[in-house]
Amino acid sequence: MSKIQVDAIEQQTACGTTLTAGGGAGKTVVVDATTVTLGRCGGTVALASGASQTGFGRTGAVDWQTASIKTATFTAANGEGYFCNTAGGTFEVDLPAGSAGAIVSIQDYNNTFDSNSLTVDPNGSEKINGGSAGGFVTLSTEGLGITFVYIDATVGWRSVDSNEYSTTGAIPTFITATGGTITTVDTDFKVHTFTGPGTFTVCSVGNPAGSDEVSYTVVAGGGGGAGGQPGSSDSGGAGGAGGYREGKSPQDTYTSSPITCTSGSNNGLSVTATGYPIVIGAGGAKGTTNQSGSAGAVSTFTGSTTITSAGGGLGRNNGGAGNRTGGNGGSGGGPSGGGTGMSGGAGNTPPVSPSQGFPGSAHAQSPDVYGGGGGGATAASADTGGAGNTGGAGATSSINGTPTARAGGGGGGGSPAGTGGTAGAGGGGAGAPAGNNATDGTANTGGGGGGGGSSGGNGGVGGSGIVIIRYKFQ
Repeated sequence: MSKIQVDAIEQQTACGTTLTAGGGAGKTVVVDATTVTLGRCGGTVALASGASQTGFGRTGAVDWQTASIKTATFTAANGEGYFCNTAGGTFEVDLPAGSAGAIVSIQDYNNTFDSNSLTVDPNGSEKINGGSAGGFVTLSTEGLGITFVYIDATVGWRSVDSNEYSTTGAIPTFITATGGTITTVDTDFKVHTFTGPGTFTVCSVGNPAGSDEVSYTVVAGGGGGAGGQPGSSDSGGAGGAGGYREGKSPQDTYTSSPITCTSGSNNGLSVTATGYPIVIGAGGAKGTTNQSGSAGAVSTFTGSTTITSAGGGLGRNNGGAGNRTGGNGGSGGGPSGGGTGMSGGAGNTPPVSPSQGFPGSAHAQSPDVYGGGGGGATAASADTGGAGNTGGAGATSSINGTPTARAGGGGGGGSPAGTGGTAGAGGGGAGAPAGNNATDGTANTGGGGGGGGSSGGNGGVGGSGIVIIRYKFQ
């Protein structure tokens, strides 16, 4: 066996630019050393056309193109990653023709995908995540980064960087919106609270894999309580709570009220990228001496359908007019003191399902000089006899991240023989004892105003309404 040992091999002729090592086809060249250097500074190391490599090279990563931030439609190349800046507007990434193992990565450059989305389009009729042939995906989540690997013609390009994107043909995208007072609750949800009129503006629409519906609570203004009759033991009836309507999206997780709509078209509202007007109902005016209160005003939220909650029914005063029945409304108002067999106002007027409120109390005993209570969102006011009736209970929901009661009925006014009625839980106003003024319903709860005490006490003002909208944002 012969051996030739040298320290270096250098090309010695001026002819040609190629130095060939090895004996050609069927031969193997072994380079055995601790460190092997291929190429030189500024040079290029390449595989011959048609050659393959093993043991080194790409292992599922990409070469990030940091020197070229993309701001307009372009065609991606296999093995490259791109930072895409959509601050100037939406554009498209066209994937290269797929081959097994091809890889492309995309990253939101500066958190603008939620304002201006990025579209990823496959080559020709190829698929993404096994979806429809030629079907594109839209990336509209702030800060989103995603890697696509081409598998085969059945699945096409597969998103692989997170289990979040494992749903066939659906990359999660989420609603973004403005309007009202915005808070983040329960980690992944935005809440928009409107205590006055405004606009809920949807900037981008999500999809079912992320979010494409909103939950809502719409509470109308509560009814005003009536004043007590001067020089008389007849007290004022309380205002009914404003109508209470709530819908919970199937994509949501909070504990809703017992009267939430959970089926049909109103369990959650789908939205499009537009502005939705919000109306907040004012509370009904109080009745002063010898006067009935006023009904509350409606609150509305218009999404894929319009949700309207009716204002609370007014509390009635005797006033010598003969009509002592409480007013109808979202929840019914309470009747005045004096007389026998008087009825509370009807709730859920006009009717919706689930019911938006309950009736005010009816007088069944004599003498019934005390005022009737207003109905609440989840209970009617009951005639307790001998004292102002307790307002009906409101509804408790955690739509804003905290269990909160709203739409409680007002307590009826008291007479010399009995105390004022207790307010219904959820912002109702308490009824007043003889000769005293009642408590107002709490603002932005839709609580009914309390009834004024006999001998001329004023009723309470109804609490104004509120609209709360909630959705998943990440």
